[in-house]
Amino acid sequence: MKKEINSSKFKVSKPVIIVTFFLFLVLIVRLCYLCIVDYKVGSSTITAFIKNRNTTEEVIMPKRGTIYDTNGNILANDVISYTLIAYLSDTRVDSNGNKDYVENVEDTSTKLATVLGVTPDEIKTILVNGIQNKKYQVEFGTIGKGLSELVKEEIDKLELQGIDFTKDIKRYYPNGDFASYLIGYTVNKTDKDGNNWITGEMGIEEYYNDTLKGKTGFVTYEKDKYGYKIANGREYVEPAEDGNDIYLTIDSNIQLFLHNAVREAQDSSEAEWVLMAAMDAKTGKILGYSSTPSFDPNLRNMTSYIDPLVTLTYEPGSTMKIFSYMCAIDSGNYDGNTTYTSGSKTYTSENGGKDVTISDWRKEGWGTITYDQGFALSSNIAVANIVESVITKEDLRACYEKYGFGSKTGFTLKREEPGNINYKYQIEAATAGYGQGITTTPIQHLEALTSIANNGTMLKPFVVDKIKNPTTGKVLEQNSKTEVKNIANSATIEKMKQLMASVINGDNTNSTGYAYHMDGYSLIGKTGTAQIFDYTKGKYMSGSSDYIYSFSGMFPENDPEIILYAAIKRPKDGTNYLAPMVKEVEQNITKYLNIEEKDNEKKSYTVESFYNKNVSDIKTYLENKNIKVLVIGDGTKVINQYPSINNIIYEDDLVVLKTNNYDNKMINLSGYSYKEADNILRLMGVSYMLEGNGYVYEQSIPEGETITDTVTIKLKNKYIE
Repeated sequence: MKKEINSSKFKVSKPVIIVTFFLFLVLIVRLCYLCIVDYKVGSSTITAFIKNRNTTEEVIMPKRGTIYDTNGNILANDVISYTLIAYLSDTRVDSNGNKDYVENVEDTSTKLATVLGVTPDEIKTILVNGIQNKKYQVEFGTIGKGLSELVKEEIDKLELQGIDFTKDIKRYYPNGDFASYLIGYTVNKTDKDGNNWITGEMGIEEYYNDTLKGKTGFVTYEKDKYGYKIANGREYVEPAEDGNDIYLTIDSNIQLFLHNAVREAQDSSEAEWVLMAAMDAKTGKILGYSSTPSFDPNLRNMTSYIDPLVTLTYEPGSTMKIFSYMCAIDSGNYDGNTTYTSGSKTYTSENGGKDVTISDWRKEGWGTITYDQGFALSSNIAVANIVESVITKEDLRACYEKYGFGSKTGFTLKREEPGNINYKYQIEAATAGYGQGITTTPIQHLEALTSIANNGTMLKPFVVDKIKNPTTGKVLEQNSKTEVKNIANSATIEKMKQLMASVINGDNTNSTGYAYHMDGYSLIGKTGTAQIFDYTKGKYMSGSSDYIYSFSGMFPENDPEIILYAAIKRPKDGTNYLAPMVKEVEQNITKYLNIEEKDNEKKSYTVESFYNKNVSDIKTYLENKNIKVLVIGDGTKVINQYPSINNIIYEDDLVVLKTNNYDNKMINLSGYSYKEADNILRLMGVSYMLEGNGYVYEQSIPEGETITDTVTIKLKNKYIE
């Protein structure tokens, strides 16, 4: 007989059912809430927590953009560097179980010292201290950081036990102390996400940091429970975007001319500082700029963080007479033959104080002379009279403002200063007319001088030629000549050129600029000597060398191509250190750019088309005009030429003729300038690389050897003293 089941045992009370249902409902609601708000587990959200249990995301850092000069020479780029480390723990072994720590301190110290250029004791001290403090490993400070591949290889050859390296990326400046304030320097900075960035701190590196830095990418991949990457697992890569490349207007050859000349002046004068800049007069491109004291951006050994080109303000002295005279001439009231008594001039006080007398740099003056003569002799009293009888003090201030003084130029460097051209009384206007009591910057002078080279039109100075995407090759930004405004009429400009020429090339050998004169050259300009105000004592310095000497000029006279500005503060004596510096640079640039030196010295010719003409006839024709000729190949007909048709050339310039029987034989390029070699190789149609600056002294392919399509010719250049 079956046993009857008691169903009452399985009955669940109603309250239990309700409670169970309620708890289940709460659980469902809670799960929905967590999904919606992405609840945090520790410092991570649930989504991230679950994801990170199975996947890993790593940041891919971009390569910082490269900075080039106008010819494509590298001025700043990222390179691989190494940090030297020494393992000291006696428990460390390699994969084969062999000891892998520094065991012989003496031997290791001696051998490392020979490569690193330090004493063995310096290495030994670091190793011994590490061992005594039971360090697992040690680094060697600055002597072991930023090591090149070459140094690493030398250390590897020593096969030292326990010595190893960590690999880094660093910013490298191949020329060292070379246009350092313009290029700038970088430091390593860590962002909020822990990414280490090479970051610009000065110059172009700082101003264009966002352009150069690039954007990070990332890689996401699956990992196992031990954290290792799963083979053939899912992986997603978002590539980093490398920073954009920047091409400057700086020509490394011209930069080298300035660099050498400035340092020569610094060494001989023992000055507080020296600076010089060269600008393309027709475009506003800065071709070179050098100053002392300077620094090597690889070492960051600067003594001053002030960029003299845009940040340094000082009383400019008599170079301002260019602009006070220009203002007077452009007013229509100036007569250069008007006479005045030079020497001194007394002003009655306008504020109840004492009368004030100002004087020429030559206290006794030159007697009665004309305003034109006063410019060549740099007479302060000439300007004082002009600001009183030809123009008003308000006119002068308006002109200075129109010429860009007292305002920032907008040049692409941070911390540019506007200077100060404020004055109130008539005597202050007089001194402002000869550059005392006001302050300016070198970049302002360069900008204002462009008006004289361009028939009254002022150009904006610039140093960045273009910005280029390194991956696509696309030019993202191309800068060019920018006309700011017209600030003087053509008659005024012609008169100013005459006056500036009289300073250097005039008949009066007592002119302040006669030391800048060279036969066969047509530099024009104006000198300046400014007292230095001591703000701690509230008065001008009075020592024999307590002056800032300056020079503003351009060449050639009739149609200026290059503008120069130079200054020196407190040289050790009264010697004119600027004149040799300026003349050396003028000569080098003239030769390098094949600039016409003087109208009556060299004849100019317009290049014709020589295509399909007889080689020997053209060669004879050009040589009869004192033009150098280089023939490529041994054919009888010309099939290509340099320069091309309608270019202007001068006596002693080079013309290259490519013939119809060019057999791809290498020619001897020794002694040719960088620019000449570049154009010759372009005409030859070969692959090539130019290294260094100046003139060719070495070539990778010997003369007469056949150049194949797979060969890249390498030329080494250097500046020839």
